[in-house]
Amino acid sequence: MAEKKNPVGAFFSAFAANIRDIGTTFAEGDFRTRLSYIFFGIGPLLRGQAVKGILYLALELAFFWYMGSFGRYYLSKLPTLGTVATQKIGRKTVYGDNSFLILLFGLLTIIIIAAFILLWRMNIAENRREEELLRQGKALPSNKKVLGSLLDSNFDKTLLALPMAGIFIFTVLPILFMICVAFTNYDANHQSPTNLFTWVGLQNFKNIFQFSGSGMGRTFFSVLGWTLVWAFFATFLDYFLGMAVAILINKKGIRFKKLWRTILVVTIAVPQFVSLLYVCKMFTNDGLINGYLLKWGLIKSPIPFWTNPMLARITIIVVNIWIGIPYMMLIATGLLMNIPEDLYESARMDGATSFQMFKSITLPYMLFVTGPFLLTQFTGNLNNFNVIYLLTRGQPQSMQLAEKAGHTDLLVTWLYKMTVNNTNYKMAAVIGIMVFVVTALISLSVYNLLPSVKDEEGFQ
Repeated sequence: MAEKKNPVGAFFSAFAANIRDIGTTFAEGDFRTRLSYIFFGIGPLLRGQAVKGILYLALELAFFWYMGSFGRYYLSKLPTLGTVATQKIGRKTVYGDNSFLILLFGLLTIIIIAAFILLWRMNIAENRREEELLRQGKALPSNKKVLGSLLDSNFDKTLLALPMAGIFIFTVLPILFMICVAFTNYDANHQSPTNLFTWVGLQNFKNIFQFSGSGMGRTFFSVLGWTLVWAFFATFLDYFLGMAVAILINKKGIRFKKLWRTILVVTIAVPQFVSLLYVCKMFTNDGLINGYLLKWGLIKSPIPFWTNPMLARITIIVVNIWIGIPYMMLIATGLLMNIPEDLYESARMDGATSFQMFKSITLPYMLFVTGPFLLTQFTGNLNNFNVIYLLTRGQPQSMQLAEKAGHTDLLVTWLYKMTVNNTNYKMAAVIGIMVFVVTALISLSVYNLLPSVKDEEGFQ
């Protein structure tokens, strides 16, 4: 068996190989190749490859235009995030630096510089390829053929160019921006362009783990603990109860199977925000549930479903069972029909009980097939904003918890409150990073333990 390469070692080996290749290409290349190290595309242009040459040269010129017009300014301000504050002199507002734009465009400039270095490397590789073809006595492809390849052999590059640009602008850049905000003092008192914000290093991360003084350690670990408890029950209760309902409906002798499935699926058809808001009103002190319990004399005072912390958490988990069972029932129904009936017949002949057949046949098969789905559901429930926010908005609140965190808040709903209500962007960014770390650690730890990953041939 081939030895696994160390990813770090492989990276540095590839990097060293690229450096050697760049040096070799310059040493062995002709004047056109060497000139292309400074002026992109000159080599292809002088060899008659006008399409490639013009494209490389145009991109180089666009880069220097951007750096001269915008990039250089924002990059120079990035270490301080601005030093000149906006001032009001008399009736005139004199605008200074904008920390938000400096950080945003500074990051964009770094990405563009990285892309420029990659383009430079591609330009060198293109020159090497062209020289290799000429040394072998082969003709270079015509400009018409190069253009045609953009809709044929290189169509993947043409097709993916716009989506890749969109991913970098609308996904990668905002993520990098959020990570950087976690190292600043960007909050309600430091809003651009009126007030500048600046770098504070690891101060925000120290604050999130600090229990004394103004530290948010107690609140963070309290919310994190409830988030993990919620994700566990929301995932596994729905999973096993949904499976039980599917087994019950599929059992021989059960009549009106389609009717029972249809009734359960109706809860999926109704928009979740409508049903959750309605359920929220049902469980209030003057809601339908308390109203009938009082009317029937079963209770003397309203049950505090949403005002008692423990009761609110239990109510949320119970309501989520009602929402989650239909999804799992549909998935389990399809999977149960694929279990070979011969396995059950053999088990019955050996005298196995229904529980033994479930434990030895049904459950292992279901866990094998749905293992990745379970992991996805668990990580999804860690960030399940809708159920929590629409039912309780994180209430009931506590004076002992920082940043208006409530007893039913998940990390994601707490993050939302800090961003929208308190404009505490720095700590919201830290929470966002911590959510990612928790989700990634759980996913990576559990994924390799899944039966479907450890034994791919197990049920084939």
